[in-house]
Amino acid sequence: MKDIPKGLLAGLVATIVLSLLMILKAMMGLMPQLDLPKMLAGMMGSPDMPIVGWVVHFAIGIVVYGVAIAALGSKLPGSSRVGHGVMLGITGWVIMMVALMPMAGAGLFGMNMGVMAPMMTLVLHLIFGAVLGWIYGRSAASQGVSISRARA
Repeated sequence: MKDIPKGLLAGLVATIVLSLLMILKAMMGLMPQLDLPKMLAGMMGSPDMPIVGWVVHFAIGIVVYGVAIAALGSKLPGSSRVGHGVMLGITGWVIMMVALMPMAGAGLFGMNMGVMAPMMTLVLHLIFGAVLGWIYGRSAASQGVSISRARA
């Protein structure tokens, strides 16, 4: 439980990075039909209020992934925090592809939007997971340094 705040911080930073990449993708005109906040807002019954989708997006990134990295990080195989974050990112991508995309009408793996949808979302989830694990690992390492210094 003591690692939850570190996980929440990692989830916040990773979600900000992911959000900036999503905005950049939209500004470049890459797959404009793949608008996650709009998709989430529609699923929440507020298709004309993208802010609802952004709130849900940040809640998932911060709370779900933040708690997951804190609770599961030490239980995942390997010792790399970045690797743990990537594993969680891939898990989230699979859930998105088999549950969220079909519920939003985009089909299994978002294939109604074309083959680029699953590929682009996978890349974004890999980046998200790497940032999540990296930030979590750095905050856990800095905590260890602080405890060592306090004991000296």
